[in-house]
Amino acid sequence: MASLTLSSPSSVKELSDSITLPTIPQIFVSRIPEAPRDFEPIVEEEIPAIDFDLLVNGAPDERSQVVRELGKACEDWGFFMVVNHGVPAKLRDSMMDAFKDLFGLTAEEKGEYLGRQVLDPIRIGTSFNSQVEDVMYWRDYVKIFVHPVFHSPNKPPKFREISKEYTACTRVVGMELLKGIWNSLGLDDSQMGEALNLDSCFQILASNLYPPCPQPELAMGLPSHSDHGLLTILYQNGVNGLQVKHKGNWVHVKPLPDSYLVNTGDHMEIVSNGRYRSVLHRAVVSGESTRMSIVSLLGPNLDAVVEPSPHLVSIDRPLAYRGIKYGDFMEQQQSSKLKDKSVLDLLRLHVN
Repeated sequence: MASLTLSSPSSVKELSDSITLPTIPQIFVSRIPEAPRDFEPIVEEEIPAIDFDLLVNGAPDERSQVVRELGKACEDWGFFMVVNHGVPAKLRDSMMDAFKDLFGLTAEEKGEYLGRQVLDPIRIGTSFNSQVEDVMYWRDYVKIFVHPVFHSPNKPPKFREISKEYTACTRVVGMELLKGIWNSLGLDDSQMGEALNLDSCFQILASNLYPPCPQPELAMGLPSHSDHGLLTILYQNGVNGLQVKHKGNWVHVKPLPDSYLVNTGDHMEIVSNGRYRSVLHRAVVSGESTRMSIVSLLGPNLDAVVEPSPHLVSIDRPLAYRGIKYGDFMEQQQSSKLKDKSVLDLLRLHVN
């Protein structure tokens, strides 16, 4: 199978910078213009927005209203915007610039992190998993494990300092959102924190780079997939390209200024016994602009066995998933081809 190596362009960024002809290598052709499923109608819909400040600082009645809105967003969409989140704009911009500098390092400087195992704490690559893919995706990525043990590449300068502050801030946002979600399900947030060992939650800091593509109609940044954790918190550079599956349609996401985009992951679907499903989403690419996103993914502790909450299992809603250790699930998902909910589907006991 073809893949990028250090003897050829080592990243999509390098390939994009070097292309002079209006074509892409065949290995990156993942869409067929004649195939209707590749070009399903894209609709415009209003994405739910959650006021984070009211969730954490509002009066009891205000917080209760936001909790209801949060539950409805999780149940109807699995996706929402978070406004008034309190993460400083300067810090977000600094994190974006630091990742931009990291992507700009030479292949030799990034070499120690290329082609490593899926559970290595720092990994830089192209596509999703080039070892098993039949086609490649127009995307470069960096994935860093930042909690409960903090890791950071040595370059660029100040990356460690910025990323440590940024991940701490987004972890606070994520944990408060999780408390609200547990409450919306009628669950005790302290018990959920203990069951999933969230004091030692697993957090990944990642960034995706989607350079300009000479044939965007043939390539994808990422195909339809769900995320493996509880929540994914995403911030992007102002170039849109995220699409979310909602009621059978792909919705083109246009976030509010300064907001975070948050989606529920596979383990939220497991814990909620299918009440709050993980959301399918994909990334399309542009022929003109570079899109960058920063992702903070929060999950249970890697050693936690995740299973449906007993309080959400009943005669009307029987047990829908078998339990699994979070680390085992993540390793299997990251080692496989990225396709819809293929790993989560293996855990289903029946369709709910």
